[in-house]
Amino acid sequence: MENMVDSSFEILKSTYQGKKVFLTGHTGFKGSWMLKTLSLLGAVVKGYALGPSTPNDLYYLIDGDNLCDSVIADLREKKRLEKEILDFQPDFIFHLAAQPLVRLSYEIPAETFEINAIGTANVLDAVRLLDKSCSVVLITTDKVYYNNEWLYPYRENDRLGGFDPYSASKACTELIIDSYRNSFFNSNNYNTHKKGIAVARAGNVIGGGDWSKDRLIPDIAKAFAIEKPVVIRNPKSIRPWQHVLEPVIGYLQLGANLSIDSVKFGCAYNFGPNLADALPVEEMLKLAVESLGKGQYIIEQIEEQPHEAGLLKLDISKAITELRWSPKYNAHQAVKMTMDWYNEFNLNKNSIGNFTINQIKSFLND
Repeated sequence: MENMVDSSFEILKSTYQGKKVFLTGHTGFKGSWMLKTLSLLGAVVKGYALGPSTPNDLYYLIDGDNLCDSVIADLREKKRLEKEILDFQPDFIFHLAAQPLVRLSYEIPAETFEINAIGTANVLDAVRLLDKSCSVVLITTDKVYYNNEWLYPYRENDRLGGFDPYSASKACTELIIDSYRNSFFNSNNYNTHKKGIAVARAGNVIGGGDWSKDRLIPDIAKAFAIEKPVVIRNPKSIRPWQHVLEPVIGYLQLGANLSIDSVKFGCAYNFGPNLADALPVEEMLKLAVESLGKGQYIIEQIEEQPHEAGLLKLDISKAITELRWSPKYNAHQAVKMTMDWYNEFNLNKNSIGNFTINQIKSFLND
């Protein structure tokens, strides 16, 4: 297999079945999809995150407490985090927990830096004390790049930076990761520390079960459910949209490859859609309306609002070449899959757990 693991269900299952996986952010939107996928692969999961915020959170809908040993705690509780990791003795760590919202970061900038940057340092400090081999995948964001808002898609070796506190906090996080990798987990000394450290940078994700404030698809789902028009702020902003399962499977492929060759795969990878699927907000909304067969929207011009990037594209050729990962769905398919989930939720909430499982299986078997 040329030292590479692909995304087929059986191959991923052979990697993760019976293995201990420490998953931060397991109660969040992306973390819940990750948790359910890991459970289908037969992994033994310990989650560490803040508690779900609403009864409709995906974590509850998939019966998350029965899928893992769930620890409800803050990343900034350094000793608690350290104890949970060392007690568990994981084979893999996937660090998803974060303050993930750009607009909220303007309201709580210092807290955003604490959670995203120092929280990641706390995870890596615990890994330093782990006396066994472990593959660690740290999830940051596509917004780590110093964004010139040009048509050129950003590559993994491009300059990092950030205008808003969220983006800047994630760029800081990457500097911290790089420092730990060089200082404590240097590839030249792998036989001593036995840790593989990789970074995943994903574009904008959509999918069922996201209820976050100030996100396009949740805003659409909530507005259309009560037959009200959705309000959008930046209709021309272009983002690399992808279904949440695209990066989730990418993270798992990266983790699997990292466990085989921590030197080769111990670096950063972009996970995003094909360039044709980096679409303006308004076009994504039109796809959602088309998929649902109903819905209206209003463009709200706000003079004073926090800065958000207008254009952002990712170069995913490295993940395609080195990991054999590639996007399975185009934007139309991703939106349809997402809207199908919200339709099912509105029609039959009690079946949504099984519906989610079927979407994961369908995705993996395509």
